[in-house]
Amino acid sequence: MTKNYFLLLALCFLSSVNAQIINIPGALFKAQLQQANETNNVAKDINNNPMKIDLNNDTEIDADEASKVYSLNIIGSTSLPLYDLTGIKYFKNLTYLYCADSYLTSLDLSGLNNLKELVCSRSKIESIDLKGLTSLEKLDCYSNSITSLDISDCKNLKVLTCLQNSLYNLDTTGLLNLESIDCSQNKIKILIIPFLDKLIDLKCNENQIEALDFSGISNLMTLDCSSNNLKTVNVSNLSKLSYFKIRKNKLDVLDVSALFNLETFACGENFLTSLNISKNQNIKDLECGGNLYTSIDLSGHKKLFSLRFNYSNISSVNLKNCESLMVFDCTDNQLISLDVSDCKNLSQLDCSFNKLKSLYIKNGISYNYYYFFNFNPTLKYICADEIEVMDFQNRVNNLGYNCIVNSYCSFNPGGTYYTISGNQKYDSDNNGCDISDTKLPNLNFNITDGTLKGNIISDESGNYSISVGEGTHTITPILEDPNYYEVSPESLVVTFPTQTSPFTQNFCVTPKGEHQDIEITILSTVPARPGFDATYKIVYKNKANKTVSGSVTLDFNDAVLDYVAASPSITNQTTNKLVWDYTNLKALETREINVTLNVNSPMETPAVNINDRLSFNALITPVTGDEKPVDNSFAMRQTVVGSFDPNDKTCLEGDVITPELIGEYVHYLIRFENTGTYPAENIVVKDMIDLSKFDISTLVPTSASHSYTTKISEGNKVEFIFEKIDLPFNDAYNDGYIAFKIKTLPTLKTGDSFTNEANIYFDYNFPILTNKATSTFKTLGTQDFEFSKYFNIYPNPAQNVLNISIKNDATIKSIAVYDVLGQLVIAVPNAVDVSTIDVSKLRTGNYILKIKTDNGTSGVKFIKL
Repeated sequence: MTKNYFLLLALCFLSSVNAQIINIPGALFKAQLQQANETNNVAKDINNNPMKIDLNNDTEIDADEASKVYSLNIIGSTSLPLYDLTGIKYFKNLTYLYCADSYLTSLDLSGLNNLKELVCSRSKIESIDLKGLTSLEKLDCYSNSITSLDISDCKNLKVLTCLQNSLYNLDTTGLLNLESIDCSQNKIKILIIPFLDKLIDLKCNENQIEALDFSGISNLMTLDCSSNNLKTVNVSNLSKLSYFKIRKNKLDVLDVSALFNLETFACGENFLTSLNISKNQNIKDLECGGNLYTSIDLSGHKKLFSLRFNYSNISSVNLKNCESLMVFDCTDNQLISLDVSDCKNLSQLDCSFNKLKSLYIKNGISYNYYYFFNFNPTLKYICADEIEVMDFQNRVNNLGYNCIVNSYCSFNPGGTYYTISGNQKYDSDNNGCDISDTKLPNLNFNITDGTLKGNIISDESGNYSISVGEGTHTITPILEDPNYYEVSPESLVVTFPTQTSPFTQNFCVTPKGEHQDIEITILSTVPARPGFDATYKIVYKNKANKTVSGSVTLDFNDAVLDYVAASPSITNQTTNKLVWDYTNLKALETREINVTLNVNSPMETPAVNINDRLSFNALITPVTGDEKPVDNSFAMRQTVVGSFDPNDKTCLEGDVITPELIGEYVHYLIRFENTGTYPAENIVVKDMIDLSKFDISTLVPTSASHSYTTKISEGNKVEFIFEKIDLPFNDAYNDGYIAFKIKTLPTLKTGDSFTNEANIYFDYNFPILTNKATSTFKTLGTQDFEFSKYFNIYPNPAQNVLNISIKNDATIKSIAVYDVLGQLVIAVPNAVDVSTIDVSKLRTGNYILKIKTDNGTSGVKFIKL
């Protein structure tokens, strides 16, 4: 009996030990332990399932109940904050503890050697005891007031987050499993991170660190040590680093050449005197402002996405081939010129508060709403995509800048484009185009993608290059007269990017039958001034496919003009006439004659004064057999000037033209002169054609001073592009010109006028607007009946005598002959019995014969040889 009594006492003692009540003075802590159940996630068991802690419902927590808890979430509130965690050490099996957002000032977790994760952030903790926490893997104690952190026992620690505390130093010696450290925003002066081979993420920014040793670290991928006192740092061992920020330190040298995998790099607000990231071709995000260097070379960084270097002293930046750049902020610098034309994806640009004079934003992007260039009052030139020119011009006008906007910094479209190029040859021997055949200049190509269309005229060397965007494009060569030639292939269809760029296609022009058609024009290359030499250029061309030989004649008034020189030399000279023989003018060949004549001064007899008119007639033979003899002769009336504008436009037919030229070609000459102090690299002559007066499809360049190409777009915009002309500025060589012909519309009437002017762009300066060249169709008299029904004239062309035969009953009253400039040259007042007219004394050229009868007046054109 006695033995049983002692046994019962022993069992009661053991029971009292197992049911030991834990002293938990913290009201919130105890309340949440009591409220834990299978639905509220306050506590979890070994299987990570929500559980009830107070299993015996005695409103107390005993040691046995605590031992069954593996996870605790203690969350305070404003009405019931967490001040005390006394009793937490009885939770010996605890692996996860959350007690963030509390009023705890100290936290003693020593001995909880099963704890793997601790979150006690955003509290008021000043001290924390982690002794014996050998299993701890994650520690999050950020935003507290901890001044010292001993984690030496935490040998399995992988993630340490202790930012926003008051730590003065941090020692991670022996913590070989550390993968991530965030100790930013403390007061750390000494950070010891030796031999952490598993560390991939380190953030120690906003401290007072003066030195960092990365010699024992080789796998780091993220590093932010900004806002410290670093004067030097060696990152040569961190070849895997992809994210590196070291802003706001005291560095004057930084070598990142070994960081081949670097994608995000911020080194702004240091004392760096240079920046070399040529080896870091994977950089996507770069912030590098606030240093001492004045230039940055980022050429070739094709992956660069975002770039910021605002508030610096940078005066130049090279963004060549930075095709992925999308966001660029360079505000408040010393940039004079900025070129982002290679940045084909740039959607945001802010270059405000600089000293910009030129801005190159021709990059193929049409959405430029987030391009800002405010507070650059010195801005003089913006090069933009053609579609953006008007928008940017309005913006600079609104900003009050004296700035010109155009697209002439380059002659390819901005952004991604594809090229179609080749040459065109004339197959003179009808055996297919080969290396022996000559190239054909100035062939007109029509380009369309089904929606937009335009034209490119090949250069004088017979080469063409067409830049287009993505899609399917049809290229069709256009001949001035398709009756003379045919082209193979007739057209070309190219689809990009399906086909490779550049796409090469040559065209072969072959004769169609045998045709004779030659033309001639006169250009005034140096104006006529009293007492000075004037120069002229005679341009003649075989438009058809029959080789011809003949002569070129220039008629002028020898009384007021004296022959000085010609190249090539003249064959014959008589009063008022110069003659050049030519031989073997081949199909589509153009030749030129340069002539110098001296103009009489006001003191000579007869005198020549300002505003006097000089008349010239040019004729090319043979006329017989020519299919279009109307252009075998050319008449030009020139006004004598005193001083003259070197950039002007002239209608070579004059300001008064006979109605016979309605629907026919008129000729224009545009002259330009570099009056600056530096050679002009590029010159563009832009001519907006009046489509109500001219047929733009007939435009043909006839002559130019330098190599050029012609582009026709937007329906009526013609651009003659002298790329890399390098026109000198010294007076002897600073002149240039372009000449072209274009047909007037056949619907024009007598009395109609047509006006044309041009803008001349010298590099990136404001355009020079030429004078308006205005011409009017004026009749030499009324046209009362159809001439051919009543009269016939022969021969036409005539050399000595022009015969008139009467077809129907008509009585001739008078006969008059006018030149094409409207001047009366022959008058026969009483011509009842006249059937012949002596034209031998007339100069070579075109004339109008007017006959007055009982039925009225009518006229016809004839040519004098």
